[in-house]
Amino acid sequence: MSGIGRPAGRRGVGGFAEGVGFSLRGLAWVARHPLWWLFGLIPALIALALYVAALGWLGTHATDVAAWATPFADDWGWRDVFRTLVGLMIFVAGLALAVLTFTAVTLVIGDPFYEKLSEKVEEDLGGLPGGGDLPFWASLFRSIRDSLVTLWWVLLFSVPLFVLGFVPVVGQTVVPVVGALVSGFFLTVELTALAMERRGLRRKERFALLRSNMSASLGFGVPLFVAFMVPFLSVLLMPGAVAGAAMLVRMRLAPTTVPGQWAPDGQARDTRPA
Repeated sequence: MSGIGRPAGRRGVGGFAEGVGFSLRGLAWVARHPLWWLFGLIPALIALALYVAALGWLGTHATDVAAWATPFADDWGWRDVFRTLVGLMIFVAGLALAVLTFTAVTLVIGDPFYEKLSEKVEEDLGGLPGGGDLPFWASLFRSIRDSLVTLWWVLLFSVPLFVLGFVPVVGQTVVPVVGALVSGFFLTVELTALAMERRGLRRKERFALLRSNMSASLGFGVPLFVAFMVPFLSVLLMPGAVAGAAMLVRMRLAPTTVPGQWAPDGQARDTRPA
């Protein structure tokens, strides 16, 4: 048995393809349920409006921010050129941060929306698992806390990758691929949180489960991350991503997991009858 209470799933290319399949199945589900797709758009549109306003402000004040951050350049003859370049870098960094945090912020804003959407998907697949529900405020605070922890890990990887991006050849070949893999994995972490919390799995247990199914986790998250890089596409795809994550957890990652049935080594026990 694997660490999730079922025979180990496919790994490597096969597992990656399986993960991609779940993202497509989620998109197909919302295509068959257009009202739920529209329902799931609400928090993404709210988050988009906030990000557009923030990036608009940053775009018009980037040079002012650069001047505030570089007082040592006040006496430089080429300070305007220097601060324009710094302002451009600040805006690019803000844009990259927006891409990395959009999903987490959208999930926090849309917690009650996506909870209902995720529940509907599981109901269509045979019913909800019992025992993992939390009161709304407890669920919201845990979602915020877990998103901040995930963001910390994302930044821990993203900052070195950003610096390495300036290295010739490596920065234009290896770094983008590694960055997509890292960001795709953490996108899967965020999107599967709802369905895993429904099964009573805490953050450390969720991370362990996703790491033990790395190929499927990357196959699900990497294509979505690449798609989310396209402006506004993340808004349209978010409901399908949530639906696909519910399917991924239910049918691949933790189909037999029961709340409170985690072994001391962090692996889920098989609770099916012998």
